[in-house]
Amino acid sequence: MSNTPAIFSFFSGAGFLDLGFEKSGYNVLFVNEFYRPFMETYIHSRKVMGIPEPEFGYHLRDITEFTNAEDSGNLTSLVEKARESNPLIGFIGGPPCPDFSVGGKNRGSEGENGKLSATYVELICQQEPDFFLFENVKGLWRTKKHRAFYEEIKSNLHSAGYVTTERLINAIEYGVPQQRERIIMIGFKQNVLERMGIELGEGMSLTDVFPWEKHIKYSLDRISSIPWLATTPFGEDVELERPAGIPEELTIEHWFNQNDVYNHPNARQYFTPRAGLVKFQTIPEGDDSKKSYKRLHRWRYSPTAAYGNNEVHLHPYKARRISVAEALAIQSLPKEYALPSDITLSAAFKTVGNGVPYLAAKGLAETILDFLGVSTHETNCLQLST
Repeated sequence: MSNTPAIFSFFSGAGFLDLGFEKSGYNVLFVNEFYRPFMETYIHSRKVMGIPEPEFGYHLRDITEFTNAEDSGNLTSLVEKARESNPLIGFIGGPPCPDFSVGGKNRGSEGENGKLSATYVELICQQEPDFFLFENVKGLWRTKKHRAFYEEIKSNLHSAGYVTTERLINAIEYGVPQQRERIIMIGFKQNVLERMGIELGEGMSLTDVFPWEKHIKYSLDRISSIPWLATTPFGEDVELERPAGIPEELTIEHWFNQNDVYNHPNARQYFTPRAGLVKFQTIPEGDDSKKSYKRLHRWRYSPTAAYGNNEVHLHPYKARRISVAEALAIQSLPKEYALPSDITLSAAFKTVGNGVPYLAAKGLAETILDFLGVSTHETNCLQLST
């Protein structure tokens, strides 16, 4: 029997979240995604990195299908089979978020995407994995209507025997060169906690004992106290020395160099302007004050990697938009990760912007392992199977 948990992944996208779990030692058995370019990228990237295909395969289909009688039974069979050789089963997923996003249409739980959050929770309650991770935008907490929906799905999970904890994380806390806030809810079946000997006394919650901060590398207070450069006059390929007191690993330039973005397979994939370069040449390096045409600063982190809704990010010291390779670096992905060469530019940037930053995913995966007492490097890890 494996000593680390097995994962069923839903809304898998191009697999950034899954990769963080895989690289932490989890066994990703099952992958579900509805949007074909995401799935094609997932499959391509794993081949490039030499990662075996999931034992239970890739499932290009609507998650709602898994809640009907026939498909639910098929999924139950796979979960039961997974339990034969894995001590714990986890479901992970980030349902599509535009309906809860400030930049989206704000339709909430009534929107087609919003309904998928409830479907994911329904699936968890039906299949009863030992634990789950739910990821979404902070807009789900922001308005009274959205918050009521969130509390409702959380109540459904509690009724199904889960104990939950939640946190608004920022990817930069985990060493990602990007400000990106997301709600993370993690839950464990009550019987799993009991087998671990965890008892929550009166007035206590799971948040009191869950080690949320163990894998955080930079506190937000520390980040806000760093003397980041604001803006610098733009000059194409002009050199600019790194200022003192700046943690290099949180900067765009560090990740561009580390991922060798100019020689990466996706290096030449970027949008070119239809009319001249004037606008690309006049915006100062680091000026991200406007909704669109934000120029990144080489010695600072990036704003949220969201490339839809006319949001354009410019290269710090080149008169062009950033490339797919550079966007992957901003998402803190390993250098070896690559998108298919024949993917359309629109699909490529949607793919990159949709994902959970790799280092944040890895930090969350390792935090769950720490809580469970599971080590991928020791043979005497905690076995929770009955």
